[in-house]
Amino acid sequence: MTRHSTYDICVVTAVHDVARYLPDFIASLEGQRGVPLDRIQVVAVDDGSNDDSLAVLERWAARSALGVTVLTKPNGGQASARNLGLEHAAGEWVTFTDPDDTLAPDWCARVLAFAGAHPGLELVATPYWILDDATGRVTNTHPTRRRFAGPDRVEDLDETGTFFGSANAGLFRRDRLVEQGLRFDERIRPNFEDGHFTALYLLGCPTRRVGFVGSAHYRYRRRSDGTSTLQQSLVQPARYTTVPRLGLLPTLEAGAAATGGRPPAWVQNIVLYELSWYFTFESQDGRPSAAVGEVGEEFVGLLRQIRTLLDDDVIARWDARELWPQWRQILRHGLLDEPWHSPNAVVEQADCEQGLVKVVTRFTGAEPQTSYLAGGAQLTPVHTKLRTHVYFGATLLRERISWLPQRAGLTVRVAGVEAEPARAWEGPPPRRPARSSGPRGALRRLGSVAGTLHAEPRRVLGAVRARVRGAVLTRLVRTAPVRARYADAWVLMDRLRNADDNAERLFEYLRENRPDVNAWFVLDPGSHDWARMRTAHGERVVAYGSRRWQLLMFSCRHLISSHVDVPIHRPRKIMWALGGREPQWRFTFLQHGVIKDDVSAWLNPKAMDLFVTSTQPEQDSIAGDRTPYVFTTREARLTGLPRFDRLRAIAASLTPADRDLVLVAPTWRSGLMGPFAPVTGDRKVRADFLDTEYAKAWLGVLRSPDLAALAREHGLRIGFLPHPQLQQVLPTLDLPPYVEPLTFAGGGAQRLFASAAALVTDYSSMAFNAAYVDRPVVYFQFDRDLVRAGGHLGRAGYFDYERDGFGPVTLTVDQTVAAVAEIAARGCTPSEEYLKRIEETFVLRDGRCCERVTTAIEALTRPAC
Repeated sequence: MTRHSTYDICVVTAVHDVARYLPDFIASLEGQRGVPLDRIQVVAVDDGSNDDSLAVLERWAARSALGVTVLTKPNGGQASARNLGLEHAAGEWVTFTDPDDTLAPDWCARVLAFAGAHPGLELVATPYWILDDATGRVTNTHPTRRRFAGPDRVEDLDETGTFFGSANAGLFRRDRLVEQGLRFDERIRPNFEDGHFTALYLLGCPTRRVGFVGSAHYRYRRRSDGTSTLQQSLVQPARYTTVPRLGLLPTLEAGAAATGGRPPAWVQNIVLYELSWYFTFESQDGRPSAAVGEVGEEFVGLLRQIRTLLDDDVIARWDARELWPQWRQILRHGLLDEPWHSPNAVVEQADCEQGLVKVVTRFTGAEPQTSYLAGGAQLTPVHTKLRTHVYFGATLLRERISWLPQRAGLTVRVAGVEAEPARAWEGPPPRRPARSSGPRGALRRLGSVAGTLHAEPRRVLGAVRARVRGAVLTRLVRTAPVRARYADAWVLMDRLRNADDNAERLFEYLRENRPDVNAWFVLDPGSHDWARMRTAHGERVVAYGSRRWQLLMFSCRHLISSHVDVPIHRPRKIMWALGGREPQWRFTFLQHGVIKDDVSAWLNPKAMDLFVTSTQPEQDSIAGDRTPYVFTTREARLTGLPRFDRLRAIAASLTPADRDLVLVAPTWRSGLMGPFAPVTGDRKVRADFLDTEYAKAWLGVLRSPDLAALAREHGLRIGFLPHPQLQQVLPTLDLPPYVEPLTFAGGGAQRLFASAAALVTDYSSMAFNAAYVDRPVVYFQFDRDLVRAGGHLGRAGYFDYERDGFGPVTLTVDQTVAAVAEIAARGCTPSEEYLKRIEETFVLRDGRCCERVTTAIEALTRPAC
């Protein structure tokens, strides 16, 4: 590295397979204003790209007014490319802009002006603004934005504890880098090399004076196709082994060595920021993770070592980004060997109609003795469970959930000590003073509203209109005509645009058997089921989003659905009209199928009053002790799915000759979708779909000549039931003429399962439908290892396909076809082993599922004790 600067700024960028993003990156540098372009150096290091990146860079260097140097090397990772670039850097300040990101036009001018006005700075930090790859919009929504609130300023990190660890959005003094001989640690992959590098740099400086220049916007691209290094890192074991071992721990140890004691708070906060993302990603349902098995065990062990270098008060004060109370409690207590229990008993919910109150306490280690009293008398929980908080394959926190009789003077004692009642779990101290109640406070609030209105007028005006609409609806539902029509209504829904699921089956039951129930069905009028439903039930079928629907929702007593998506569970138009008030309805989740995976991260945030289950193992996995679900026996009830009643009836009406369908029904994989389209945000199946392992595996089954031959031999049809996402590419699949494409449209879902000679699926709960009526199943699991890591619908649950499944598990096309052949030779019936499993699994095959669900719904508005 040369010791004399010839440029004001040197941009070192590590380039690997980003040719499609380079034009934007280049344009942002060429478009810098307020600084002569010949004062900006760019050292672009092509790190063994397989696309046109190198050619794009070389063409740019040949024509640019910037000082562009292009280097190339075999692929070795971002850190190695940056280190090579550093050897050629000749700027007073050095930054490491990523080549898929961009800089605001005044970025260089602002940071140089600020640095010139504050000569004692060691580092200049700039904020991430999110560049949405799908829409092209740039927004100030990155979680680190809080550190840049207010005017541009200088902070001494040793005094404030503020942290910064982004080498791509920071500027470093080149002479200081030379003095320290600092380089990126090339072993730290796939991420955190930035945080480690920045921390070591600042620890090696005489002071920690950092300029936070919020006015200079670094535009961080959020890739819609999920191909960034950070997005892909979660399936790499090194994220959970190498990064904490060589990155997080050494960063803290370096901080401790620099002070001769504990790491400075700002160093701890760099590490806490990284840890917060581990917990965030672990808590997102369906996201694949390498932190399972031995990798998970190693990571938890490293977390315990990291915890010894984190101060409890630093964790307690953390507020730089989201850190759920349970994550904070795990970091503070769950990673230590000492037993702990929460000093508070949190009253999370009260159910006045059932006369119950929900109380939660948390602990680590052995469960402490917990007792509940009211007026000195002992209270016995009506419902209770021990819930586990499992992260990275380890139970790191537990909680006791109890639904108690609602009594005055409730007290909770934990380990003999009275636990303070609370409405929420402990968190960081307030970020700003409490709201003033006097004239000045009113003026401030008025100014805040005015500022919001100026910044987002459409959103604010939309909220105002919703409040007005809510007031009108509130008055209307009190009128005699509306009360007569909709009072105490039961609103039933499946999907917005689909019926023919549990809600429709329950709706039919209520209309035929319970005329005393004021039942209505809601559906989008654009649905293919709309005409059929209106013909069968007339005005009892209401258009979603209509004025009648709004009146119905403001009047209804029960909302009942087989799905729990936001438009159903918490429809925006209704929630806005309620103005922050909770809806008056009781929500019943009928389910779309039988849950076998751990989908607690998806379902736990949902407000459910009744959660229908179909088998004892499923019920135990949700409401039983030592499960990750928040639901108890109060919510989860073993009733069976309403559609099972109709399925049973259809199956009983068919003869053996009617069962002639080999039903091939794969589930979907999120990785099969391509990027979001700019502006519209539409998303299509990947362009290389036919080259994916998924397409090759399932088309191998459908095109198998052996499958076709055995179908002809036994007089069977081959039907393909594609996932709805596959409909858009169905014409390109080149299916054999003997394969019949099928759909669930038209109310025929149950008939498909009932008429199946065999069902070939992979991980779908559709297998429970087939097994319910003794239809053979084959599980074709060619990508089993990925799915076990959480790369499909969720983390592994109680259900083991080999141990609990209703048919053989196959891994290849040949094995799958052989399994179907064996079933056909046996007369298209399950073997004795699988028939026994079916009998043990389904204890409620009596045609009374709808009746049991109705009884459970009615109990929601009655006292429980």
